Amino acid sequence: MDYSAANTALWNMIIQLGLIAGAIMLANLLRQKIPLIRRSLMPVAVLAGFLMLIAKYLRLITPDQNLMEMLVYHGIALGFIAMSLRVPEEKAAGKGDLTGFKSGAIIVSTYMVQGVTGLLITLLLSATVMPGLFPASGLLLPMGYGQGPGQANNVGSSYEALGFAGGRSFGLAVAAAGYLVACVVGVVILNVLSRKGRIGQTRSAAAESHPADFFMSRDEIPVSDSIDKLSVQAAMVLLVYLVTYLAAWGLTSGIAALSPGLAATVNTLIWGFNFIIGAAFAMLLRVLLQKGRKTGLILRQYQNNYLLNRISGFFFDIMIVAGIGSINLEDIRGLWLPFLLLAAAGGILTWVHLSIVCKKVYPGYYYEGLISMYGMMTGTISSGVLLLREIDPDLATPAANNLIVGSSFGIVLGAPVLILVGMAPKSVAMSWIVLGLAAAYGAVLYLTIFRLKAKKR
Repeated sequence: MDYSAANTALWNMIIQLGLIAGAIMLANLLRQKIPLIRRSLMPVAVLAGFLMLIAKYLRLITPDQNLMEMLVYHGIALGFIAMSLRVPEEKAAGKGDLTGFKSGAIIVSTYMVQGVTGLLITLLLSATVMPGLFPASGLLLPMGYGQGPGQANNVGSSYEALGFAGGRSFGLAVAAAGYLVACVVGVVILNVLSRKGRIGQTRSAAAESHPADFFMSRDEIPVSDSIDKLSVQAAMVLLVYLVTYLAAWGLTSGIAALSPGLAATVNTLIWGFNFIIGAAFAMLLRVLLQKGRKTGLILRQYQNNYLLNRISGFFFDIMIVAGIGSINLEDIRGLWLPFLLLAAAGGILTWVHLSIVCKKVYPGYYYEGLISMYGMMTGTISSGVLLLREIDPDLATPAANNLIVGSSFGIVLGAPVLILVGMAPKSVAMSWIVLGLAAAYGAVLYLTIFRLKAKKR
């Protein structure tokens, strides 16, 4: 085997990860040395991502686009698997309300707000100053902001096949704008709330009251035995991810064999939401380990919350840097007006909508729930966790878990979204009908959020 620089397949990943590492170290140095950056609350990972983006367009570095997208995709799943493996802290039980289901309703109702907003903008533009604009292109706003670059790419490509020139690029541009809104506007909001004294940092009970026990709880496996404790945590995360891959592969293969038409729509969603499947398997493993300890089959606790937090933080940081650094600004060529209107309206109305519904669903941790949801519904789950970690570094509130559980319910509640996305491009009249249907479904979800109550035990 050739171990020299001529073997690009051998060294490419190391070079790309080195670029990310260099950007992180430089960003950390800048945050420490420049008071303005330090006071801005901008996370090191976000700053590092923008440093990579600037260096890319100055032609100082050449990031591997495919590898960066792979790091973003796998980083989401690996980070949430590590987070879902953590042993829950012993604390007072909640009221047993429908927070998970209502989180799903919040997510899908945000799709509806973004869809109505986007369609209204593009329908009006196509009827006035931009008669050649694809009328249904406004639906790429909830695809890009709410569901991320994967769905924006898929729906944009399908619209391009139906006559929207540059549809795929436009969808990716909207997704990139959403990520910038999440990271830049989200950080500005954090600064404003911090200066007003409305937010602080939520620390976990273990970190505050038992700092010595925070690293290692009772009955855990030794720090270093025949296998290092960190290796055990990493092995569990990677094993769960392997099971996730096998489950998704088996499920999509079965659907494709039974119904190729259904597979064309559903299989993309399954692979796109692999982090939810991974989190579910991680929770299942956690339950099995707990049952094993109760029955005496397992004598020690294998999970270490401190190390699992560090693993999830590592994957989230790498993912954020790679995500921002891989943005392509060329994707908005020729469509500046609708792009800017969609980006601005999406960011503003998403905040207004979430500030109303989150106050109802998350009264005990309103700002944590609001900030994390805003980050996710303008960017991705990773940007939601990114903003959340600034005010809840130990993820002590249920806000991060609500993103996972809510996304699971969101898949079911969001099924009509796929129908509306398919109906809208058929004609201008159909786009207006879809706008009305989206508004009606959004109203139903609002009633669900504000009226639905759990049965008293």
